[in-house]
Amino acid sequence: MGRYDLALIGFGGVNRALAELISRNGERLAEDLGFALRVVAITDLRAGSLVDTDGIELAPLLATEPGKLDLAGLAGGSADPRNEWVIREVPADIVVEATFTNPTDGEPALSHVRWALEADKHVCTTNKGPVALAGRALKQLAAEHGVSFEFEGSVLSGTPVLRTAQRMFGGLEITGVQGIMNGTSNYILGRLEEGLELSAAIAEAQDLGYAEADPTADIEGHDVQLKVMILANEVLGADLRREDVFREGISAITPDEVRDAARKGLRWKLVGSAIRHEDGGVDARVAPLALPAHHPLAGVSGPLNAVAFQTDLLGTVTVSGPGAGRIETAYALLSDITAIHQRHADDHAAPTRPVLKETHRV
Repeated sequence: MGRYDLALIGFGGVNRALAELISRNGERLAEDLGFALRVVAITDLRAGSLVDTDGIELAPLLATEPGKLDLAGLAGGSADPRNEWVIREVPADIVVEATFTNPTDGEPALSHVRWALEADKHVCTTNKGPVALAGRALKQLAAEHGVSFEFEGSVLSGTPVLRTAQRMFGGLEITGVQGIMNGTSNYILGRLEEGLELSAAIAEAQDLGYAEADPTADIEGHDVQLKVMILANEVLGADLRREDVFREGISAITPDEVRDAARKGLRWKLVGSAIRHEDGGVDARVAPLALPAHHPLAGVSGPLNAVAFQTDLLGTVTVSGPGAGRIETAYALLSDITAIHQRHADDHAAPTRPVLKETHRV
């Protein structure tokens, strides 16, 4: 059976959840997927870095509370994250990038992805920044180095909207996408409908773990803006920049407006959309809309997300599922690794280092 060695860049909720899956379900996953997974490097802004090319023992790390993890005192550990050195020099097959999203320039994640591809390593990421701001260039770089750049989790977490569109819609022409792509704002709008003020709804979302300490990216639509860019570029063949996507958040909507709309059979939703016109141009925007009850997105409630694809032969096809959650997003990384395996396992021409290592029974 083959094995992939992983370097985890960032050890917050998502990569930690992936490590949990590997540690607790590794044997079953290997049996189901046909390959084993081993973590050989971990870097984290707060915890430092840890490298063991024979495989890191994950259980003790996972037993430590995230905020108290200190890799410096372990053999092969350092207080310095050493991201570039780990990505370029440590012999890993796949770099798993799960650091914070920077919507302005995509850094430092953009450099992390570029370093890995330049080092002939596959990359999977949940980070929206590099994909939205430099996805086309990064895919070209991956192609030049004979490796893969995968990012399913960058749009709807573990719900596979990108692969659904790319692999399941063969023979269909997709003319537009429209979606609820931020569970935090969707939850807050639902609570406004039930009578809460905006500040109270935000505080409740933070208590439940749906919203960050600074909820601006969710409330003002920055998060959805990046996701719309990714969907438009990947599914509609666009090449959008942030300034091409109109953005309006939900902070100006009052509870009275939300409740009045509900009495009329309308539901306020923060909707991201991209529509391709006959001339090939794409109109993309993020804005709150009061949707009628028959709309495919009107019934999507709480932290759930959904994307409705407009097609020529099937009409509107809607995909719905969790748009957040550490385990759900870790599953997206696992699906990316599976896609890498399916694409490269039999490619004996490839890179300068073997893509798939053979495990050895003792």
